[in-house]
Amino acid sequence: MQFICYPKCSTCQKARRWLENHGLEFTLRDIKEERPSQAELAAWQTASGLPLKRFFNTSGQLYRALELKDKLPSMSQEEQLALLASDGMLVKRPLLVGDGFVLVGFRENQWAEQLLAP
Repeated sequence: MQFICYPKCSTCQKARRWLENHGLEFTLRDIKEERPSQAELAAWQTASGLPLKRFFNTSGQLYRALELKDKLPSMSQEEQLALLASDGMLVKRPLLVGDGFVLVGFRENQWAEQLLAP
């Protein structure tokens, strides 16, 4: 599994501890240092089954500074993907990418259901 996060983010730190406490192996990827490509984001969005809007970090400073709440609805999927790929801080985190699944944001019950189910 690939754990994509911003190490200074408290939610990402909590998710990382959760993974470690459950003995789950993962590869860490700093979203700011190694931002996702447009192709990765498109593949993850498809695998997750979520609308692309869910991949935006709506509580982030950059999201607010760019006034994306008002601009996203009129942007095409390609434009949104290009924007997300332009700066890792626009992407909702953490992301957990595994075989056949993508989890966006840390919801402990959702992660447990995906990763700990028998």
